[in-house]
Amino acid sequence: MTGIAEQLAHNPINEHEVGEQFLASLEAAQHDTKPYNHWLLNDCVPAECVTAIRDLPFPAPSLDGVSGKRELHNATRRYFDTENQARYEVVRGVSDAFQSPQITSRIASRFGTDLSGSYLRIEYAQDINGFWLEPHTDLGVKLFTMLLYISDGPGHENLGTDIYDREKKHAGRSPFAPGGAMLFVPSDVTYHGFESRPISGVRKSVIINYVTNEWRAREQLAFPEHPIG
Repeated sequence: MTGIAEQLAHNPINEHEVGEQFLASLEAAQHDTKPYNHWLLNDCVPAECVTAIRDLPFPAPSLDGVSGKRELHNATRRYFDTENQARYEVVRGVSDAFQSPQITSRIASRFGTDLSGSYLRIEYAQDINGFWLEPHTDLGVKLFTMLLYISDGPGHENLGTDIYDREKKHAGRSPFAPGGAMLFVPSDVTYHGFESRPISGVRKSVIINYVTNEWRAREQLAFPEHPIG
């Protein structure tokens, strides 16, 4: 990575600006109740933040002909962990913002989910042609899920998250646009996934979760020594 892309990845990202824009977007969010409660956001982080995340120098992992669950490729998954926070300003800025009481308290009050004692986990997902995800709920150790969309390649507007009803029947698809997001509180009906379809280039997104202390892979956490609250 060289030139402008390298500068963007290392430019300071103001965590307060990230937080303020996210909260403003949250206030204007579209709330859909079918097939379950979920929220759609637009421009929920600053544009320069989206660009810097898009230009992070992580190679897209090969699927090796296998897909359906992200955990099938645990060895090549990337996170906004302590190491990457030290290397990239945008990783640190976004992590600091979503660790802040400003955001965590608002999420807790808006969505009625208790984040006390939970931990921030942020995954940088890069999906290539052949990728798909079976319907799943995130229920368990995940207390909150935010799917933040980053890439803007040809046809990426059709690469949103697929939404299913409690019988796992396809019920809709979220919009996919840089800086847009889908949010929900995991429950036994929050089925979502990704239907197999062509992907031009790399579909990039950021998966933001707050997880309970039962999360075993502590190295994935943004602040493994600092629980929320």
